[in-house]
Amino acid sequence: MSLAPLVALPLAAGLSAGLILLLRPLLQRYALARPNARSSHTVPTPQGGGIAVVLAVIVVCGSALASLGPGLDAVEAGLLALAVLALAVLGAVDDIRPLPASLRLAVQGIVVAGVVFGVGGRLLPDLPLPLERAAAVIAGVWFVNLTNFMDGLDGMTVAEIVPLTGTLTLLGLADGLPALPTLVAASLLGAMLGFAPFNRPVARLFLGDVGSLPIGLIVAWLLYRLALEGGLAAAILLPLYYLADATLTLARRALRGEPVWQAHRSHYYQRATVNGLSVTGVVTRVFCVNLALAGLATLTVALPSWPVLAGALALGVALVAGLLLDFARPRSLAAKEEVVR
Repeated sequence: MSLAPLVALPLAAGLSAGLILLLRPLLQRYALARPNARSSHTVPTPQGGGIAVVLAVIVVCGSALASLGPGLDAVEAGLLALAVLALAVLGAVDDIRPLPASLRLAVQGIVVAGVVFGVGGRLLPDLPLPLERAAAVIAGVWFVNLTNFMDGLDGMTVAEIVPLTGTLTLLGLADGLPALPTLVAASLLGAMLGFAPFNRPVARLFLGDVGSLPIGLIVAWLLYRLALEGGLAAAILLPLYYLADATLTLARRALRGEPVWQAHRSHYYQRATVNGLSVTGVVTRVFCVNLALAGLATLTVALPSWPVLAGALALGVALVAGLLLDFARPRSLAAKEEVVR
């Protein structure tokens, strides 16, 4: 394995942090997220930090690809970069002036389809190829949106993406992933670490849709590539908390007849703050569960036998279910911690 991922990680971290320092005065002036009834924060806070994260990933990966030559899946990398930029532009516009849900979904569908059709290989060879590709596009669009939905608390996306991309980077360095996804995972890990100090509670900067949408696409592509390499169980385990919280919340709202496309504060992690947990308490729990899921995912790749796969998936489901139940449990008034965003 090339040393490019080990070089990309600190470069992306430094570039992301540096860009944030340069852009923050402009974001403070032109991109303030003002609190509303659905917000978790109480004071106007600049958003758009995702611009730095996305640019850091693209610049570092692009530089590495240019130095390594065209043999590193250049076409797929180019398609991914264009798709990431397209969703970043969509998110930036939506941050400034909210767009209709139908338009957002249409653009996301086109972009995700382009990425899916740029990836070779088969995940479900017994399924007709058009059906497999359609399922992959739907899954990709859902993951892009759930990443956006779950980016509603200080440090939440960092607590999700850092363990996930850290695991993918280590798997790649151990030859469990091809060179391109390993490079992208390391770059995104570094970029998120550069962003993390500005987003820790109480956050001085938010990602915004300009960051959460393309980050969701990058992670969806990384998990798809992992599954194609035989790591389907790991690709399910790594984002399992995000998948469970977002999907169960959507299903619950749909059953109640609520408009699922509208912003809300009924995710489990949001209910946890209402129920008395501090933001730090919520994010720390999510981070710890994600570390455990990362360990289980790694185990399924290292020991890919049916007993290990079944046991890891069962334990992962149990961990996530326990966390969701904990978040849904009201605390006593005496035990409530101050909730600040």
